[in-house]
Amino acid sequence: MGKFVISKRKNGEFQFNLLATNGQVILTSEGYTTKAACLNGVESVKKNAQEDSRFERKEASNGQSYFVLKATNGQVIGQSQMYASEATRDNGIESVKKNAPDAEIVDETVEA
Repeated sequence: MGKFVISKRKNGEFQFNLLATNGQVILTSEGYTTKAACLNGVESVKKNAQEDSRFERKEASNGQSYFVLKATNGQVIGQSQMYASEATRDNGIESVKKNAPDAEIVDETVEA
């Protein structure tokens, strides 16, 4: 089962990464000013990942493929890593669809 890992950036913003079962990052969020907003982003991924039309398939200037996941309002929720081919990018999208709905949330921002 995949998992969402919430962390804090050096600039103080919160972000999440969706990890596949093998631990590989398959989606990275934008930066959020609050943890609550970040958690809302996680919920948005869980909800929108089931709609193929929410995935925008793109190509970078260097020819590598990637995708962004958008919410109903068109706002970008997260972006993938770069993939060497369209086929591996499409596998990444399928991985998000499979892992996001039931992924646990791991909060690495909690201080001991």
